[in-house]
Amino acid sequence: MPRLFNEFLAIADTGCWCLCFWWMHRISTRQNAVLDQLRKQAQRIEKISKEQHAILSEVHPNVESIQKSVDEVSDEVTRVKGKVEEQR
Repeated sequence: MPRLFNEFLAIADTGCWCLCFWWMHRISTRQNAVLDQLRKQAQRIEKISKEQHAILSEVHPNVESIQKSVDEVSDEVTRVKGKVEEQR
């Protein structure tokens, strides 16, 4: 009986190792798939970020010139408003 029991344990042990190996391979495959998705997402985010930076670089000088124009108009409006109030 002990010999049969030992053989059964050896077979069960081998079966458990096979099951464990299959389970770890399955987990590893899923992890790799998630990592690939994250890598692709990071690449898309980086691409969008670079495009956004390029757009902002193009727009920034225009925004600065618009801000100067707005400041000039604001100063002019304030000056004209002051004259109108003086005339009243």
